[in-house]
Amino acid sequence: KALCPLIQQPKPQNAITIAVSSRVLFNMDKEQQIYEQKGMEHEMEPFAPGPAFPFVKALEAVNTRLRELYPESEELFDVVLMTNSHAHVGLRLINTINHHRECLITHTDTHMHKHVHTCAQPGHCAVNELGLRVPGDEGIAAATMFNPPEKRTEVSETQLRVAFDGDAVLFSDESERIFKAHGLDKFFEHEKAHENTLLDHGPLKGFLESLGKLQNKFYAKGQRLDCPIRTYLVTARSAASSGTRALKTLRSWGLETDEALFLAGAPKGPMLEKIRPHIFFDDQMFHVEGASQLGTVAAHVPYGVAQKLPQKKPAKENTKDFSATTK
Repeated sequence: KALCPLIQQPKPQNAITIAVSSRVLFNMDKEQQIYEQKGMEHEMEPFAPGPAFPFVKALEAVNTRLRELYPESEELFDVVLMTNSHAHVGLRLINTINHHRECLITHTDTHMHKHVHTCAQPGHCAVNELGLRVPGDEGIAAATMFNPPEKRTEVSETQLRVAFDGDAVLFSDESERIFKAHGLDKFFEHEKAHENTLLDHGPLKGFLESLGKLQNKFYAKGQRLDCPIRTYLVTARSAASSGTRALKTLRSWGLETDEALFLAGAPKGPMLEKIRPHIFFDDQMFHVEGASQLGTVAAHVPYGVAQKLPQKKPAKENTKDFSATTK
C-alpha cells in the first residue's frame, strides 16, 4: 500500500528495489525519546532526516531524470520503506513522509521486510537495515547502515554516488579465505597463480550491474558527462600486486566503475571524504567505522569469512600488504 501515492509505482520486476528501514531514513531514536518524555503534542512534528535520507533523495533525483528521458520506462529505483515501529509512531512517520513528499516516493512491503531481516546479521536486527533487490535477482543483498558520529559530509543532491569495496562485496570472499586460512605469503602465491582466473560474484555485484544499466540509458542520450550516477571501487588492494584480477573480473562481467581506487593499504576514510559518496559498502567493520568517523555514511555487508572471525585491524607491519591484497 502506498504511503505517498503521488505517481504510479513501477512494477517490481522492472525496478531496482531499495528497501530502507525507517530508523535509518529518519532519525527516530532520538526523536522517540522526546516523544516518550513530552507526549503526543509532538506527534505532528516530522522526524529529522537520518543517514539514508540523502541517499534516497539522490535515488529520486535519478528517477526524475530518467522519467524526463524515458517517460514510458519502468526501469527506475523503487524505494520501499520498512518499519516495525510501535503503532503510536505510525502517524508521525506518515506525517514525516508527507512533509518530505517532494523528494520521497515510498511504499511499504512486508515481504521485503521479512527477507531483509532474515539477511541481516544477528545482533543487528534492531539497528538500521538497507536491502537491495534487482530485476532477475533471486536473493536480496542487505547491509547495516551506520550514522556518522559527527556531522555528515555534504553530498550531491543531483548525482547519486555509490562506493563499493571489492572482496566480499562486489566479489566473493575467496581471496580473504586464503589469507585467513594460510597467511599472507600463501595469499600472494594464490593471487599470482590465479591472476587470470575470474573471481566469483559477491552480494553487491547485481546492484552495480543495475546502476551500470541505468548509466547506459543516460549515455544513449548523449549525457555521459552529465550522468546523475557515479560509481566507485574503493579497495585496499594494490594496483600492482592484486588489482589486475579485480579489474579483469569486472571486465568479464561487462561492468566497470567510474573510478577504481586501489589504496594499497591506506585508510579508506580520507579518500571517501574526498569522493563524498551517498553510501559506501564494506564487509569489514574497521573500514566501516573508519569511513563513518570522517563523515561518510557507510554500510556493513554481513557476508563472507570476515563475519565468522573477530574483526581486528591487521598488525602495523602487515597492514599495507594485507590490505593491499585482500580488499
